[in-house]
Amino acid sequence: MSEVNTGPRPGGWTRFVTARPRLSLLIALVITALAVVAGSGVADRMSNGGWEDPGAESTYATKALEREFPASQPNLLLLVDSGSRSVDDPAVAAEAKRLTDRLAAEKGIIGVGSYWRTESPALRSADGREALIAARIEGDETAAFKVLDRITPEFRGEQGTLKVSVGGPVAVRSEMQSTIQEDLLRAELIALPVTLVLLVMVFGSAVAAMLPLGLGVVAILGTNALLRGLTELTEVSIFAQNLTTALGLGLAIDYALFIVRRFREELADGAEVRDAVGTTLRTAGRTVLFSALTVAVSLAAMMVFPQPFLRSFAYAGIAVVLLAAAAALVLLPAALMLLGHRVNALDLRKLLRRGRGGPGEGKTGTGEEKTEKTGEAKEPGAGWGRMAALVMRRAPFFAIATAAGLIVLGLPFLGAKFGTADHRQLPPGADSRVVQEEIQRAFPGSPGGGLEVLAEGAATPAEYADYRTRIAALPGVTRVDGPVPGPSGEHAYFAVALKGEAVGEGAQGLVRDIRAEPAAFDTSVTGTAAVLVDSKDAIAEQLPWALVIIVLVTLLLVFLLTGSVLIPVQAVVLNALSLTAMFGATVWIFQDGHLSGLLGFTATGDMETTLPVLMFCVAFGLSMDYGVFLLSRIKEEYDRGGDHEHAVSFGLRRTGGLITAAAVILAVVMVAIGTSRVANTKMLGLGLALAVLMDAMVVRSLLVPAVMKLTGKATWWAPGPLRRFHERFGLSEGESRPAAGGPAEPPVRDRDQDRDTAGV
Repeated sequence: MSEVNTGPRPGGWTRFVTARPRLSLLIALVITALAVVAGSGVADRMSNGGWEDPGAESTYATKALEREFPASQPNLLLLVDSGSRSVDDPAVAAEAKRLTDRLAAEKGIIGVGSYWRTESPALRSADGREALIAARIEGDETAAFKVLDRITPEFRGEQGTLKVSVGGPVAVRSEMQSTIQEDLLRAELIALPVTLVLLVMVFGSAVAAMLPLGLGVVAILGTNALLRGLTELTEVSIFAQNLTTALGLGLAIDYALFIVRRFREELADGAEVRDAVGTTLRTAGRTVLFSALTVAVSLAAMMVFPQPFLRSFAYAGIAVVLLAAAAALVLLPAALMLLGHRVNALDLRKLLRRGRGGPGEGKTGTGEEKTEKTGEAKEPGAGWGRMAALVMRRAPFFAIATAAGLIVLGLPFLGAKFGTADHRQLPPGADSRVVQEEIQRAFPGSPGGGLEVLAEGAATPAEYADYRTRIAALPGVTRVDGPVPGPSGEHAYFAVALKGEAVGEGAQGLVRDIRAEPAAFDTSVTGTAAVLVDSKDAIAEQLPWALVIIVLVTLLLVFLLTGSVLIPVQAVVLNALSLTAMFGATVWIFQDGHLSGLLGFTATGDMETTLPVLMFCVAFGLSMDYGVFLLSRIKEEYDRGGDHEHAVSFGLRRTGGLITAAAVILAVVMVAIGTSRVANTKMLGLGLALAVLMDAMVVRSLLVPAVMKLTGKATWWAPGPLRRFHERFGLSEGESRPAAGGPAEPPVRDRDQDRDTAGV
């Protein structure tokens, strides 16, 4: 056996996962089947909300109003069209009152009001041909959806001479949930076959290509089961299903890709199957574990935010990342033990490349015999080496030009505006969106778009009147209704109608003005604009802590990997630069509306407040992932020969194609998610796909080698105490690598250590 395959005999973990591979796979099959059952119906238990800060003033006021004044917080609206007659026509009024009474008699419906009961002008359209019936469905979102599904067929459509449409927040959220479910299924049907084709191109062997895909399917099913369990413990956003499914599929394939490649290389070097599995776990397996931790830490930073929307991504994301890694480290070795050399069966490379070097060879270095004997000039990745040499010869130009280009791409983000998700997230023509748009168009004051002020504590009529007068005098207020007394006598509320947009800058400023207005009783302000103000304040307060967590952990992990003080700082800065294109594109496209026709969404002029935070945490973790793969290979080569420039070139030559292939596969999954008809999901998928590709193809290929050329050998400096700390606790793959000071050029099989040696 060759020198590179000598080393310790398989350790305890290797013995554990390879002792009974058939039993391991049988158990995995049973667990997967249980996951199918456990994960069924998960979307029905997930939330479309979670954007609010649970401890915010607006959240407190909303819950109090729901409890004391259910009619003030309607979540169901029936749009009644009387055709050519006026809604004040006696016959129309009589029929509409019967309809209102029917709705009030439905189980789970409270706080029913209508134009025909209250004669409120806000519930009558400007042309007098339409009017509204407003009500509240009791219970949490899951219960509300069940009630909505039950009553919609009874009330929608022709009701005598009236035509009724169903809308309101609960109808919008229900339709959004069903749309996301349908889109997610379609995304999986798109991503899986495309991914299989890419894997065949990467591996050549159809058998080897099926292993990562199979692991991805297991990760998807396991993800759904985990999310179903999480819904029993906490609120989980429906959007989390999209992202965690994408991460589960993408990362499981990613991790399996590197493990299978390493295993094939061990076999090509003459190792026995069990020894090949052992070496693979000690090297590529460690890389997978380290990679999963880096992504999980970035996702964990979202736990500092109070919004359930972000926290649900942290819980679910951490779970699915670790699940993908566990599947790769437990199930895959068992499968490889059973397959052995048959992992190379059904080689389709010749068919794909038609007699020339194909993408599988060029991008991953599958280790064919003829390639190993041709020398470095003809190695797969020689093109990456030539590009690295060119970049380093013109390092100042590439460093400045690339950094400047990325900054320019990110400039649109300086004009970012933040708002709340609404019915415009749904595609044009969606039933609930059509109803909401008609209400906004036809009804003065757009019911539900104002502010509510909760008053608590005993007060005299004069004190209420004085407060109402002062609120009515504030800029931007068109009308103040109330106070409406509560049944306990300790509560009342005012309804404040606004000028302009319900969540515009004027409305947000008015929220702060009302909250600053003194009163003889306790007041709390809620409404769409108030929720947005509180959400923005909560994010601004916690964002520094999230950044500190991500930066400190990144600095620590990269230091443990490299032993350098400068490289961790470079990693943080360059990772941040890799995200600029994503943030610039989200503003230019999704906020400002460029390409909205091509991509099929409605631009709202702002972005949901929490989405940039989510996209940053996920994209930074993935960027860190790919950065580690490159840096670890450069570090290994530098330790071997001490030639800084050669190490940078060698590292890029060995990892460039591999990182690109992995990024393309993950981007395919994200783009499939980006085909969603819901605008936020579309932005999430396409934005992350862009970030992954920019990081792999621009930052790792151009900016990193240019910057490392400029910093020279100072790149590897560390003060004595930190150097000794790294020698003791740093990460190393000493088990299967030549010691530092060994041969300057490692055996050719190392050309595929690029990803496998990262982080170990």
